[in-house]
Amino acid sequence: MFSITVRDHFMIAHSFRGEVFGPAQRLHGATYVVDATFRRRELDADGIVVDIGRATDELKAILAELDYRNLDEEPVFDGVNTSTEFLAKVVADRLAERVHAGALGEGARGLAGLAVSLSESHVASAAYERDL
Repeated sequence: MFSITVRDHFMIAHSFRGEVFGPAQRLHGATYVVDATFRRRELDADGIVVDIGRATDELKAILAELDYRNLDEEPVFDGVNTSTEFLAKVVADRLAERVHAGALGEGARGLAGLAVSLSESHVASAAYERDL
């Protein structure tokens, strides 16, 4: 399996419901480093997994929709604990939608899967992987 990874970051504010979250139940900020890894079994006709520039641009556009937002105020996240794991899935699913819509080029239609990892510090991260 071949892969490429592109990286970016975003900053949010949010809070959690549930005693398991301790002080994180209060409004707090988080800065995530995001790695999006695209996988395919064989390289495309150009000898690549996917166009890195397009992958970078699409990841940046998705993260811009979340950046500098209080997720507690976003209707799409109403009633949801926007955990690192949950946000990894949100980013992965939005990337998958863009792949299927052709935003990463026709060659991207041959992708087998993708994984998104969000690092919230140098010691903690969460990821979500999905097929395409």
